[in-house]
Amino acid sequence: MSTVTDFINLNLSTNHDNLIAEYIWIGGSGLDLRSKARTLSGPVDDARKLPKWNYDGSSTGQAHGKDTEVILYPQTIFKDPFRRSNNILVMCDSYNPSGNPIYTNKRFDAAKIFGHPDVIAEAPWFGLEQEYTLMEKDTKWPLGWPQGGFPKPQGPYYCGVGAEKAFGRDIVDAHYKACLYAGINIGGVNAEVMPGQWEFQVGPSVGITAADELWVARYILERVAEIAGVVVSFDPKPIPGDWNGAGAHTNYSTETMREEGGYEAIQKAIEKLKLRHEDHIANYGKGNERRLTGRHETGDMNTFSWGVGKRGVSIRVGRDTAKEGKGYFEDRRPGSNMDPYVWEFQVGPSVGITAADELWVARYILERVAEIAGVVVSFDPKPIPGDWNGAGAHTNYSTKTMREEGGYEAIQKAIEKLKLRHEDHIANYGKGNERRLTGRHETGDMNTFSWGVGKRGVSIRVGRDTAKEGKGYFEDRRPGSNMDPYVVTSMIAETTILWKP
Repeated sequence: MSTVTDFINLNLSTNHDNLIAEYIWIGGSGLDLRSKARTLSGPVDDARKLPKWNYDGSSTGQAHGKDTEVILYPQTIFKDPFRRSNNILVMCDSYNPSGNPIYTNKRFDAAKIFGHPDVIAEAPWFGLEQEYTLMEKDTKWPLGWPQGGFPKPQGPYYCGVGAEKAFGRDIVDAHYKACLYAGINIGGVNAEVMPGQWEFQVGPSVGITAADELWVARYILERVAEIAGVVVSFDPKPIPGDWNGAGAHTNYSTETMREEGGYEAIQKAIEKLKLRHEDHIANYGKGNERRLTGRHETGDMNTFSWGVGKRGVSIRVGRDTAKEGKGYFEDRRPGSNMDPYVWEFQVGPSVGITAADELWVARYILERVAEIAGVVVSFDPKPIPGDWNGAGAHTNYSTKTMREEGGYEAIQKAIEKLKLRHEDHIANYGKGNERRLTGRHETGDMNTFSWGVGKRGVSIRVGRDTAKEGKGYFEDRRPGSNMDPYVVTSMIAETTILWKP
């Protein structure tokens, strides 16, 4: 006897004449996702070949009065990770019957900005990071938290492994794979600082694609969570309020280091490690300062050191390596609790509107996967009130000029422009974001524009490599996790390229 699951798993690949197209759009809140499916003749590889469709806007909070029909314009296509075969997900934007974009259609203006010749010439890349919180459906309390209580302090959860550290990994992994299947430019995933909170990234993507992908990734996340009976929250602060020992020595080499004359490359690498010693220490294990004391065959964490055959140093070069003039070196700084994996999914870099497209689709996929797991995805910038990290959607950005030699000057000019329009950007960077941008928990105060090299408690962060090389990208750390990538990416491009102070 057949079951519902049997029908869900039906293989439609033998039916080459038809396919199922799931039309996805953004609802009346500007964050909620809606979708409905239709049968079309296939195969289809171009959204422009798909028919427009419609829906009742009065049921989504997007139309009032007698004429409530809203028209869906197909914009981009992805493979359907749920139905598979030749079936597709279609990201759409919404218009009234006269052909004008409705108020929640931020894609329309973004497309115009990314289609501007000056913007196209600069080929902006975007890498969009999306944080969210998984919540219990009935209690609306973060996944893995004691009901009505709080877990152990933050520390073991970031990229953590184990039943007491990682909550909802099945949803996250399902979402990750679903995004890859769909064709979304997703780079990885990771557990975030607060238990029950995760992050994915979309990109690098070109232009509006990143936003499309993020929306669809969100949709997929919602669908997966729906299946799992879990709620996805994008709340910036869903909950109010506010861990070293043994080592994990890491042996490392590159092809150049292993070739004849490689010792020179090893020395150059060590010099680079010296310049970024503080950054590495900060990521080599929490509580590692109790271990790196300069005793018991360790180097003092406050002083970078290296030597041949020595063990009381930061970096040890073996005697055979020094003798042969090639080989490897050992980084003795990492603590045994260091995480060798980076469990993040990233959108970007992407060019122009592509980044926004991809981020939206990545969000969609994330929502779909969480839906399957019965878990909720939260994009709230501060899902838990108090001394807990909020959830952001840090946006990495660069133009062609910034990526070329001497590009650092262009980066600085762009930052100055962003400073002048700080209030405008903040107003469009996510509802409830003021609960997150307090100047604490690796954020800058929303009332004051700031930037710095290697700093995280600022509005705009410039990486140390970018500053050192004199070219690269910068990270806008202000957007909340519930931001609209069409709005954020197009505003950054407009302000830094088109706007004349």
